[in-house]
Amino acid sequence: MTTLRAQSGAAAARTLIVVALVAVVVLIAYLALAISSGPMDFAGHGTATGYSGADPTGVPAEMAGASLIARGEYLTRAADCEACHTSKDGQRFAGGRPFVLPFGTLYSPNITPDVDTGIGSWSDADFLRAVHRGIARDGRRLYPAFPYASYTYLSDNDVAAIRAYLFSLPAVHATAPANTLAFPFNQRWLMAIWGSMFNPDQRFSPNAAMSAQWNRGAYLAEALEHCGECHTPRNLLQALNHRKKYAGGAIDGWHAYNITGDKDSGVGAWSDTDLLQYLSTGHASGHGTAAGPMAEAVDVSLRYLTPADTEALAAYVRSVPAIASADVPARLAGPAPDSHAQGVTAGIDPRGKEIFEGACVSCHAWSGISPLTPYATLTGARAVNDPSAMNVVQVLLGGQRRGTDPADPLMPSFQGADTEIAAVANYVVARFGSEPSHITAEQVAALRQQDRTTPAAPAQTRSSGS
Repeated sequence: MTTLRAQSGAAAARTLIVVALVAVVVLIAYLALAISSGPMDFAGHGTATGYSGADPTGVPAEMAGASLIARGEYLTRAADCEACHTSKDGQRFAGGRPFVLPFGTLYSPNITPDVDTGIGSWSDADFLRAVHRGIARDGRRLYPAFPYASYTYLSDNDVAAIRAYLFSLPAVHATAPANTLAFPFNQRWLMAIWGSMFNPDQRFSPNAAMSAQWNRGAYLAEALEHCGECHTPRNLLQALNHRKKYAGGAIDGWHAYNITGDKDSGVGAWSDTDLLQYLSTGHASGHGTAAGPMAEAVDVSLRYLTPADTEALAAYVRSVPAIASADVPARLAGPAPDSHAQGVTAGIDPRGKEIFEGACVSCHAWSGISPLTPYATLTGARAVNDPSAMNVVQVLLGGQRRGTDPADPLMPSFQGADTEIAAVANYVVARFGSEPSHITAEQVAALRQQDRTTPAAPAQTRSSGS
């Protein structure tokens, strides 16, 4: 009897905790909702009444006569589905890619047409409900790591085309690992509350006060490419804070920088050519080279956009109001001295310079201006001007390749201990950036766990950072 009473008491306490937590979540959500705004509200609450431009949804005009599957392929790439639903060295769209969160790990599901482990048994209506509302075929609530609050703006026809393309691919029998979320985050029903607060569940409607190009760019940025999912800060409940739209965020242990029109911390000083080049190739001369999730977005999504769509996307990004942020210094550093004997490195672990001299200088040069390829030039890159050194560490850990062509410039990953990674990262930021960084071996170890593509440190060299 005593055991039964104890178990009953524990169950009651657990229930009270859940009820109290839900009450707090609902209160915070309603408060956040009361001051929230939509992703395109910065342009005014225009309506579609009087809009006479081309339909901003669908595929580009030059693909108007394409088959349903061909249109679906273009839209699937524009929606960047492959990046999240393909694990490292796994088959395309077969899922299993980890999302490491502070309260556990999520794994992306298989979205190939396999009947048992994928979406082969899903109807059009099932697929629409998942994409627009975040509800799976069996009624389970999906976590917003799947960006249905952005995909909700996709037209029904575009979602149907994406489904048609996915169903044209080979079925892959693959079950994703089980999620490891801690209580209460493993309670999927809580996502119903989150969705009611932060998912508008509405399709894209053009703004008649804006141009056809702007509207097309808005559809690309907000519905398909879902740029804000990385580049917009989040509120306490992990919904996008559109009042700080595109002011910078974090994803998978990477810093997604400010892309508003601010001339210092955003892209306001970039030329149109720079921005278009970066979106289509992942590199802009004088501004650096994309890495991590942004490089992946370019490689599996952005580079497939037609020139007109890339221009529309850039025009929309240009229209977002400037917001100054402190993620990088107001002024980026110029070239460093072209000599190993010069450069301000006081207080920096000397091992950083030794490693740079032995493994890095032949490509990057002491000045930071590569003699081999502009892809390896460090001068002007935000990452080396970021005092957190977060992205520098991630590039060191995972290496970097632009595109999928073996001839593309390659930077190998650095197979060193966490103390060595920290030392060379701090040296690089101190030498080539505006402000020094002081990242620790413990922080490096934590970053290893967050990025979905970074290999673990070799057991024999892993260090606690003393």
